[in-house]
Amino acid sequence: MDQTQIDALRAEPVRAFGHLIDGQHLGASDGGTMDVISPIDGTVLTTVAAGTQSDMEAAISSARTAFEDGRWSGQPPAARKKVLLKWADLIEAHALELAVLGVRDNGTEIAMALKAEPGSAAGTIRYYAEALDKVYGEIAPTADDVLGLIHKEPVGVVGAIIPWNFPLMIGAWKLGPALAMGNSVVVKPSETASLSLMRMCELALEAGLPPGVLNAVTGEGAVVGQAMGLSMDVDVLVFTGSGATGRRLMEYAARSNMKRVYLELGGKSPNIIFADAPNLDEAAKVAAAGIFRNAGQVCVAGSRLLVERSIHDEFVSAVAKATDAMRVGDPLRVDTQIGAVNSQTQLDANLGFVETATNEGGQIITGGNRILQETGGYYMAPTIVTGVRPDATLAQKEVFGPILGVTPFNSEEEAITLANSTVYGLAGAAWTSNLSRAHRMVRGVRTGVMHINTYGGADGTVPLGGVGQSGNGSDKSLHALEKYINLKTAWIKL
Repeated sequence: MDQTQIDALRAEPVRAFGHLIDGQHLGASDGGTMDVISPIDGTVLTTVAAGTQSDMEAAISSARTAFEDGRWSGQPPAARKKVLLKWADLIEAHALELAVLGVRDNGTEIAMALKAEPGSAAGTIRYYAEALDKVYGEIAPTADDVLGLIHKEPVGVVGAIIPWNFPLMIGAWKLGPALAMGNSVVVKPSETASLSLMRMCELALEAGLPPGVLNAVTGEGAVVGQAMGLSMDVDVLVFTGSGATGRRLMEYAARSNMKRVYLELGGKSPNIIFADAPNLDEAAKVAAAGIFRNAGQVCVAGSRLLVERSIHDEFVSAVAKATDAMRVGDPLRVDTQIGAVNSQTQLDANLGFVETATNEGGQIITGGNRILQETGGYYMAPTIVTGVRPDATLAQKEVFGPILGVTPFNSEEEAITLANSTVYGLAGAAWTSNLSRAHRMVRGVRTGVMHINTYGGADGTVPLGGVGQSGNGSDKSLHALEKYINLKTAWIKL
């Protein structure tokens, strides 16, 4: 990764982005435009179209027409594979451009963004391209005079609402399997991070994806997101984001065509440190990275640190030391380890959580404040709060910022109880040298992903999905394909 190349891309003006509907780039309609504020310095980077209900309806209509006429759904698997593989190649070829554009838009540190965004997206698209012609129907074990067949068909039109923290990575988790199975898709990017995802959708057209198969509409969730949720012509809706929005989308589905809704709603993930952890120094460094990378704006972030009481003070000191060594700053510098908070609104919410934590008896060990304010950007010092009670706000509510709450425990049973004491269940971790304990923790902690002696890094071969109020359904792995197919039984009398 060359800093000179990054600086050159950073200096380029960013064009305004409109919608992508039926293969055409459309400018702002009656909704006008929205300013794109860069969290790096608080300046206006460019504009995107502020979509209207009519814009979303046009995109959905285009997707429906494309699906029904079979321009993609009727293509043989080998043809779909060829296009998706070319798309993955184009994403890789434009990786630095996409990464820099995304960082200017959402503030993720470039060293992380290059791998986690275009790198991950290309790998995901390629994974599902290679998988799509390995999906077979089934023959049922019926009587001799009957042939029972189970067909796997695309669902039709998929609506995908993508968050701002990793728009390319999470976008590919939805787009890859949906398109691989022959569906048409309408994407709604986050209003605070639309640019790189819109550019990636353009590359899909360059790769040969037929017009109308992939459409993208920018704008406010309360307008175009609602229009998507209430549409009678969207068959499946997939979303990653907040629980409040997820609830609204389920309500919209009930009020419209009862479309299937798959939600990944974040979490309050426990990172559990036992005294017999194989390497406490390594665990401390990983714990710091597990919450503070991307300024804590990670769905699976290990935001609750549960530490066995006998090593509590020692371990917290080690985490604080590792945290102090992490460089916060300009996310387009290759040596930056913690970038900017996505927006002023998110920064204000983070600081509000710190104030609440101290009011509820927590002690700030490090951080707790806005920094680098002279840049005009949205930066926050990584923050560690000890003495967090299990019922405290910081232990129960998802922050989505660089704030780590620490709670001690006395026994394995108490650790499991604490880990399961929230409404969430997305990810978790346990650090121990005891193999039996490790397996008990995997079984005992209610979560979709459970790490042992590590945190993060699970690749596309395994599913990511939550339990409880962390959502339903799974992204990643072959299991994600199940969201985008219908099963049809053929019962044939012989």
